[in-house]
Amino acid sequence: MTEEIVIEVMKEVFYTTFIILLPILGVSLIVGIFVSIFQAATSIQEATLTFVPKILATAITLIFLLPWIIDKIVSFTVKMLTMFTTVLK
Repeated sequence: MTEEIVIEVMKEVFYTTFIILLPILGVSLIVGIFVSIFQAATSIQEATLTFVPKILATAITLIFLLPWIIDKIVSFTVKMLTMFTTVLK
């Protein structure tokens, strides 16, 4: 394997990971901001209040995005396997 191939593989790995995690982290961020605004507006200073809504929102997001995530991972795996077979020839 040459350096270019290794760089291409690592670029694909990071890109695919970023694309998969972006919606999940985005939902968690938005829920966290809303909970923080709610806490500031109501003067509730409970530190554990943010965990339950974030966990629920993340779990619901994962459930809805699971087919899309599986599709992305499968297409990435197929791409890497075809690339490796062409490199080994």
